Amino acid sequence: MSTEGDYDCIVIGAGVQGSFTAYQLAKKKQRTLLLEQFVLPHTRGSSHGQTRIIRKAYDQDYYTVMMEECYRLWAQLEEEASVKLVRQTGLLVMGPENSSQYQAVKNTLQKNRVPMVILPPEEFSKHIPNVNLSEGDGALVDTTAGVLFADRALRAVQGQFLKLGGIIKDGQKVSDIKPGALVTVTASGGVYRAKNLVLTAGSWTNGMLSYIGLQLPLKVLKINVCYWKEKVPGSYHVQQRFPAFLQVECPEGKHHIYGLPSNEYPGLMKVCYHTGSETHPDMRDRQSDQSDIDILKRYLTRCFPGLDPEPAVVESCMYTVTPDEDFVLDCHPLHNNIVIGAGFSGHGFKFGPLIGKLLCELSLGEVPSYDLSPFRIRRFPEHLKPSL
Repeated sequence: MSTEGDYDCIVIGAGVQGSFTAYQLAKKKQRTLLLEQFVLPHTRGSSHGQTRIIRKAYDQDYYTVMMEECYRLWAQLEEEASVKLVRQTGLLVMGPENSSQYQAVKNTLQKNRVPMVILPPEEFSKHIPNVNLSEGDGALVDTTAGVLFADRALRAVQGQFLKLGGIIKDGQKVSDIKPGALVTVTASGGVYRAKNLVLTAGSWTNGMLSYIGLQLPLKVLKINVCYWKEKVPGSYHVQQRFPAFLQVECPEGKHHIYGLPSNEYPGLMKVCYHTGSETHPDMRDRQSDQSDIDILKRYLTRCFPGLDPEPAVVESCMYTVTPDEDFVLDCHPLHNNIVIGAGFSGHGFKFGPLIGKLLCELSLGEVPSYDLSPFRIRRFPEHLKPSL
């Protein structure tokens, strides 16, 4: 097996977080290698698919604050790559008026002066046709929100990385990592060395961490990505100014339900349940639980009468979830030149440009642009003790 020349940094995992990290490192004149286990492009991880929601509507203040810069960084990539990546549609947030979660989202938007519109129940149907607002629910619109074109974004950032002199090697399954002043990565196509390593391996993170004496409390979930047919074509279409939506705390299930206006597939609206059944990333398609689809059928029958309550298309994705659903952005506890980005818990894609910047800063030993205390590994002390 050949040994490649040394690099300033190796990034393992060419999803959205790894690709933006590699891009940021290349902008800092770092000789950077981006390794991906699958042949690109692929649909085996968490970064594929045509669309994601982009929003500032969060119940945690730090995410809303971080999203301000994310929007600027997405716009910067649009300009650099000459491609449209974000379409503003607004995000309709619905939930029990007096619930802690709905109120937290509302308060966070107000505190951070995010442009928003409150929709009184008596005026709801005038502004949002073809949706039944649940009795007792409040509704607001984060007007800054919209749809992010995910596949297009991934191609754009990887293209810019290559233009900056970065190197992408796909089809490279990693089989060992040896820490040291130079980190050595053994993969199926060669042995690579670098001063710094960034791990952004998504659902395969703990497999990579096992080589360097660390495990994190990460749960891998298979997500059924469902598309539902409009009974009247165009009823929920983006060109009819129908927004993306987020339903918190509904009777049908314990987790959020979210949707995007019909656009990706003609006449189909993407509506998903924000959780799934636990799986192994290499055996994702063996997981056949459809209890989430049953929840969506009941919800759509009640609240979206203009959709056929049987999914027309079901695709697959994976979430890698931490116990608190906050990210992991930190250095390895024993090896400062190994940086970990993980646990994006189904809401990390929109943060890709900023996460790349933060992981780059950690890798270069710079002071991070934001307080990373919510994202530190030490918040899981019980998982540190056995490995260290």
